Amino acid sequence: MGCCGSTERTKREWKPLEDRSCTDLPWFLLFTVFCVGMGSIFGFTIATGGAARLIFGYDSYGNTCGQRNERIEGVRLSGLDQTDKKYVFFLDPCNIDIVQRKIKSMALCVSVCPDEELKTYQDLKRFAVHNGSELCSYELAGHKYPSLPERFDKCPKLPVPPSKSLPVFNRCTPVDISCYAKFAEAVVTFVSDNSVLHRLIAGVMASKVIIVGLCLLALVLSMILMVIIRYISAVLVWIFTATVVLGSLGELTSCLSWAYFLEEAEMSRDNAQVLLVYAIAATVFTVILLLLMLFMRKRVALTIALFHVAGKVFIHLPLLTLQPFCTFLALLLFWFYWSLVLLFLGTTGNPVQNEETGLTEFRLTGPLQYMTWYHAVGLIWISEFILACQQMTVAGAVVTYYFTRDKNKLPVTPILSSSLRLMRYHLGTVAKGSFIITLVKIPRLFLMYVHNQLKGKENACARCMLKTCICCLWCLEKCLNYLNQNAYAATAINSTSFCTSARDAFVILVENALRVAAINAVGDFVLFLGKILIVTSTAFAGVLLLNYQRDYAEWVLPLIIVCLFAFLVAHCFLSMFEIVVDVLFLCFAIDTKYNDGTPGREFYMDKALMVSYAKMDLLPDLD
Repeated sequence: MGCCGSTERTKREWKPLEDRSCTDLPWFLLFTVFCVGMGSIFGFTIATGGAARLIFGYDSYGNTCGQRNERIEGVRLSGLDQTDKKYVFFLDPCNIDIVQRKIKSMALCVSVCPDEELKTYQDLKRFAVHNGSELCSYELAGHKYPSLPERFDKCPKLPVPPSKSLPVFNRCTPVDISCYAKFAEAVVTFVSDNSVLHRLIAGVMASKVIIVGLCLLALVLSMILMVIIRYISAVLVWIFTATVVLGSLGELTSCLSWAYFLEEAEMSRDNAQVLLVYAIAATVFTVILLLLMLFMRKRVALTIALFHVAGKVFIHLPLLTLQPFCTFLALLLFWFYWSLVLLFLGTTGNPVQNEETGLTEFRLTGPLQYMTWYHAVGLIWISEFILACQQMTVAGAVVTYYFTRDKNKLPVTPILSSSLRLMRYHLGTVAKGSFIITLVKIPRLFLMYVHNQLKGKENACARCMLKTCICCLWCLEKCLNYLNQNAYAATAINSTSFCTSARDAFVILVENALRVAAINAVGDFVLFLGKILIVTSTAFAGVLLLNYQRDYAEWVLPLIIVCLFAFLVAHCFLSMFEIVVDVLFLCFAIDTKYNDGTPGREFYMDKALMVSYAKMDLLPDLD
């Protein structure tokens, strides 16, 4: 990736370096080998015919439709030449295993799907003679269908509904899908009345233009909020502060009044004493809270200043707003590839006869079955890798912005420059950080799976222990995510390895623990209010546009869809804003640690941050 080794400087310069070197090269090589393994699974499914069996389909004797086949030992009617029979036909397409989500019917390769209803065996014979497509098992002659005793077991269930082939997967699918009603009812178990489901779907289809318009509105509102939040952050912060303080005072006053009332009314003195103790505890809590708010008011001001500067970052680096789209597109493409390979794995392996149905299926046996687990780990690691690449790219661009004194001399495309630096030097660091998250996420997901499987079977103690372990792993994952994000920022500054960057970032965060607490508490609340603002604004617009539909079932589902989309979009964009704020804070902490404003050690910070820093009585002279 543009270099052959990794060297680190013993002295931290703590500013973006032009002369960089590769970091965590062994981890980049390990990740490359892992990705080659993922690609090898894809190649294996193609080489062994799994991909062909999924796309072209195969019959119940192991023959792939549309091609010549080799005989499978122990399986009768295998090894047939099905070149002219390109479509899969199910004798009973409505025989669905709801648990396994697959059709249990016998499958055959046919040359033409029946395009008309066949009601009798005479119709089956006529269709076979005229179209050359035999719909009964291969050993039965088409012109003898009406007289053969095997016709009841090896011919399709009458009447045969008209069907047509799917565009890609070459399966004969009934034109009338009413036979899948039971399957649909099993999936949509919360709907007791089919008419309700039909009205909901009809409401969505009738409002699809409005839904798309409202989704675009949520997108535009999110982008606008990222720019203007620096102007309203102060108001939101003080709303948060006032709410907490007034809530505590209100709780204190109500409890004391209630205790006094109970005692005056000569009711239970025990209850009055309990409430009095509670009121005293609330008093202590309120006093501590007020002291904390008084003590941390300057750090709250720092949070407001960081939000103000973050808004400037998005004005100078407008391409940052496209990062959620790029990340989502990359994840979508990878998930599509991963799902496709998973489907290929479902039709890959050795032929095995199902003991219940007697049909031939393909399953991974022996060591090959571990390919599915390898593929599952790849889903987590590569997804986390893509998210980490976004964090590193944003961190690199923000670091460049912060440590450039003259903002007019910023690179033309800081985002592109940061992406190129990532791909050339720091993919190993991103691979290592994402692998650490994977190591925590896998056991958490496994415990969640065990908890779900044992639901209603385990005792209360085991259930409590499982939930505790899941909660602890979730907290650990969140902490590691935060540390990783700051480690990526440190790497973007000093071009150090992941462990060195994580250690340096951790030391700086510990030295600024109170500031970190203020920024996370107040900042998260402000961003949460931003998400609520976008969702409620979109929902209000939706109510105004959908109010002409008087039937509740016709507009409630479109409104729910729009609100969910609005929250998802707001979360993606404001999470990007949160990353920018966190990186700015790390840069600010580094700046204040290694610079003091004297000649030769001038600050890099923005004027808004400098004013906030001066109010902390740590900067003697702004002039």
